[in-house]
Amino acid sequence: MTEPRSSVTGLAWPALPDSVGASMLAVHYQLAHSETWPLPRLMAATFRQLALLLRHARDTVPAYASRLAGLALDDADALAAAWPTVPLLRRADVQALGEALHSRAVPADHGRVIEYHTSGSTGRPLRGLETELSHFFFGVLNLREQLWQRRDVAGTFAAIRTQVSGVRQPGWGRAIEAVFSTGPALTLPIHTPIERQLDWLLEHQPDYLLTHPSNLRGLLLEAARRGERPRRLRGVGTFGEQLADDLRVLARATWGVPLADIYSCEEAGYLALQCPQVPEHYHVQSENVLLEVLDGDGRPCPAGATGEVVLTPLHNFAMPLVRYAIGDFAEVGPPCRCGRGLPVLRRIHGRARNLLRLPDGSRHWPSFPAEAWLAIAPVRQFRLRQTAPARIEAQLVAERPLQAGEQRALQAMLRQRLRYPFEIVLRPVAAIERPPSGKFEDFIGLPDG
Repeated sequence: MTEPRSSVTGLAWPALPDSVGASMLAVHYQLAHSETWPLPRLMAATFRQLALLLRHARDTVPAYASRLAGLALDDADALAAAWPTVPLLRRADVQALGEALHSRAVPADHGRVIEYHTSGSTGRPLRGLETELSHFFFGVLNLREQLWQRRDVAGTFAAIRTQVSGVRQPGWGRAIEAVFSTGPALTLPIHTPIERQLDWLLEHQPDYLLTHPSNLRGLLLEAARRGERPRRLRGVGTFGEQLADDLRVLARATWGVPLADIYSCEEAGYLALQCPQVPEHYHVQSENVLLEVLDGDGRPCPAGATGEVVLTPLHNFAMPLVRYAIGDFAEVGPPCRCGRGLPVLRRIHGRARNLLRLPDGSRHWPSFPAEAWLAIAPVRQFRLRQTAPARIEAQLVAERPLQAGEQRALQAMLRQRLRYPFEIVLRPVAAIERPPSGKFEDFIGLPDG
């Protein structure tokens, strides 16, 4: 990591950043200490901030006048005890409540109110509001992530994602440029064909790449097929989708680089960052969001259990989302041996619609490592859909038509991994298009009901 950037003429060291950079460094200094706090101390600070948010929501947001009525907001300990009684807010509720979730008196020193839109990957797009202050915390956590992963920001950063055009920018974005002098950033739309994406990486030779996990898998398989790799690449980052268990191994084996995953959402920003010492752990960003993982009875899940993710962003006073169930499921992890006290998620499973339902009623999240496919046939991409209790349809993009023996072997492999003798229907296709959101799901289960 390079030295901080100075904004004063003739002053290089010690650096004196501009007001934004100085504020980011000041907050990051606090985060560097709070991440090592014991969990009780961290939660006490979280609930002190939560109480301020809830008082504001109760007094200025129409939707919360009744939802928060009677809640003790002047005593953090009493609030923590009563917190499980606060009703969950679901996506359909947010849509139905609309402007009733908007604050009528956003504090002036929180800056401008900014409108955002979710991708609608759940089929329920949302319009939301945030403040410059809440967006500032997004930048601080971006800075934390770069520092945790020890990236050299003087290098070239490339992003293949949605909502970008193919451009070259002079820096890594305002949050990082406010603190450091950075190298350039390159962007490419994710709907660009994989072959052209790899050509683009080979042409520009970035130091770091950020993209969706499914897109990274396509790049790695194409690179392995062609026997080529971006020579300067030092690390890859992923976000926006469930990370398959084998993708870190595949990135190491194919490109010789580490993978750092990010758990985030449009409504709350960064939720959990991959631990730099223990890659299978995600540390919840508790200084910015109260994240709960709840079982079917609404109780906190212990380590090793999987439950529904419920969020309360702590700094968005324009449109507070109190106990917002975003539809994700995650597994709680044990305390991390890295020494950070931040809560741990062991795995982010994705949405409920990604669950496989067996005919006996049991459910689980299936996993399909690349080597399981490639050991049988040259499959480049796949998507499975459960169309009936005992039937799975598999769309396959392969380098060539599959032989009958390969098809039978794929069907046997899928039955073994799915833990049931499903009827497996293989459907070869030329391409599997991404949805408008850009987020790809390799398995879609039966709808509820």
